[in-house]
Amino acid sequence: MSTPAIPTLKAAMARAAEVRPKVGGFPYLAEALRQAGVTRCAMTVPSNAMLYLTEAGPVAVQGEPLLTGMSDVPPFDRAALIAALRADQAGETAFPEFVRGCWQAGVVRYDVDLAARTCTYYGAGEESYVETYPEVAL
Repeated sequence: MSTPAIPTLKAAMARAAEVRPKVGGFPYLAEALRQAGVTRCAMTVPSNAMLYLTEAGPVAVQGEPLLTGMSDVPPFDRAALIAALRADQAGETAFPEFVRGCWQAGVVRYDVDLAARTCTYYGAGEESYVETYPEVAL
């Protein structure tokens, strides 16, 4: 079964790449996704797998896993997570480095609510950190 979800998601990502600044670019990506009908993005950090919930249907995107086999999970470290977030927001890291920084900070998953403009980061023990991002116009 083929739906318009994947082409719509790809078009939104391409649009975001055109308008997104190097510094502080995430809100532009999020807005492009929201305007394309994406409601949520859920990342499972160790597997580097993203699930996009869209009006046209869910889409899974599998990145290169951070690990294979068994691994101890780092303890949740809010300060390290915030440092990884700030480095990414300042344009000092690319997405793969950001994901590794999340893992090193003990984040096992995160959820982006595009309507509420929030990102919630979770540790293995359900510890969490919520950050809001600003509304932008495309």
